[in-house]
Formats: sequence, C-alpha cells, structure tokens
Amino acid sequence: MIAEIRDCLPPVRDTRKPKVVLPAGAIDTHVHVFERRYRLSPQRGYNPPDSTLADLKRLHSILGIDRVVFTQPSVYGTDNSAILDGMAALNAETPNRARCVVAITMDVSEKELARFDALGVRGVRLNTDNKGGMPIELGSISELASKISSFGWHIEFLFPGKEILDLMPVLGALKVPISIGHFGYQPAAAGIEAAGFKALVELLRRGNTWVKISGANRVSASDLPPYDDVKPMARALVDAARDHVMWGTDWPHPNKYVVNPNDGDLVDAFGEWTTDHALRHKIMVETPAKFYRF
Repeated sequence: MIAEIRDCLPPVRDTRKPKVVLPAGAIDTHVHVFERRYRLSPQRGYNPPDSTLADLKRLHSILGIDRVVFTQPSVYGTDNSAILDGMAALNAETPNRARCVVAITMDVSEKELARFDALGVRGVRLNTDNKGGMPIELGSISELASKISSFGWHIEFLFPGKEILDLMPVLGALKVPISIGHFGYQPAAAGIEAAGFKALVELLRRGNTWVKISGANRVSASDLPPYDDVKPMARALVDAARDHVMWGTDWPHPNKYVVNPNDGDLVDAFGEWTTDHALRHKIMVETPAKFYRF
C-alpha cells in the first residue's frame, strides 16, 4: 500500500525584520526552492509549497543575507534543475552569489562532475531521513568519496538523530570533508550530555566535519521561538570547533505540517547563541565562504 503524500506547510510569508544585524557578506548555507515547472519525484515523501527564487530573494533582502547555498531537496531526486537554475540566475546577477549541493547517481561521469564544479556545485547530499528519489546507499559512500575527492567536494549528510552512533565508523572513515545539517537532528530535550550529541561533538573535534546550526525548530521541543533549549547545543558545538560551524535558514522549512517559524525569529535566535560579533562573522561569512569556495 502506497502511503499518502501529504502537502506540507508553506513558509511564513510575512518575514519579520530581525533585531540582529548580520555581517556584510552573510551566507545562508541551507535553502531550497520549489517551483511548479520542475517535476517532482514519484518517490517523494511530501508535496512542497511553492517557494520561488523571487520569494527567496525577498526573504534574504529582509534578513540581511547576501549569499546562499542551495541544497538539493529529496522531492526532486537527482534532478537538480531547480537549484542549478536558481544558482545560475543569482550568479548572473551578482558573481559568486550562490553555490549548491546536488544529488547524483553513482554512474555520474567525471565530465559531468567537472561541469557541475564549474557551475558552482561544491558537494553531494545524502539524505537518509527523507530519501525521496535519492538513490545512493551507505554502502556506496566510499566509492562516492573517491569520485568527488579530486574536485574538493564534500558529502552533506542528513539522517535521523538516533542513527549517528551507528554511523560513526562510516563518518569517521571518510577522507573527504563532511557537513551535517540541522544539529545532526539531535533533540534539544536530550541535552548536551546525550550520547548522540556527544558523538556529533566528537566528529567536529576530529577536524573533518562541519555542522550547520540550522533548523532550530526541528530539534527544539517547540516549533516556535525562543528556542532556548537549542542554545546549549549551539554553544557546545562552537566551543568544540568554532571554525567548523555554519548557519542556514532551512527555508522554506519543508516537511512540516503543524507550524513553521518566522525566519526573522531564527536569525534572532542565532544572535542569542552568538553574541560576539567576530564569532558571528566567522560562522556567517568566513567559514562558509571557505568551505563552499565562494
């Protein structure tokens, strides 16, 4: 029996201007775009809301964000057209404004990888939380790493938080850089002494992993602010390896069905976690600019 594919909530359209002023050159490292002209994968786990490039530009204008990294959503499988087109459009307006992380199959050619790299692709996403049409299995990760290593790409992981302990041998063995989204999906209610969160910190300290302190609403006990329970996790990750922490909105917050956050609140939560201006600059500008080669 095929499960019903549900319509997820749209983002909050009336974005509040945040109180926190982000540093010039700020980079949002985790966004998606969904437009009806792109074909959805029949294996998708949800129906996304219309969230266009024009919507994204408006959002970033309000938040004070200058650059962006598109992350391939599961609902498009390995058809990266939406994010490639979005990246190309932004870079045509302002050079080096956008980068992206794609989904691929294992039969991708070196020529195609080189083409992607020239366009601004910087990594491959593996989503085991909501697989959709993404085909690469964990057993192929070593081969995938070999394919992308010469391009300086990374592998971006999104997995259920409870899986991190079982994944530690796989993640620890990789020689290409790793990024992990949304606090590794570690529940804030479990606290920073939880085994899963301590494993995430250990990966950071080893030096080959970068973590996005994105998706606070996904790991907090509450979908809405102030996300006070997430603050200890954000600060613990920064204390462990401040050069390996990045931030993203996760706009338009797909696969949510009860309530979505106002992105202005997410920016202000980041401001609560990082009150030092030099640290904000490192997380929002320096680290992602180097990691994604802007």
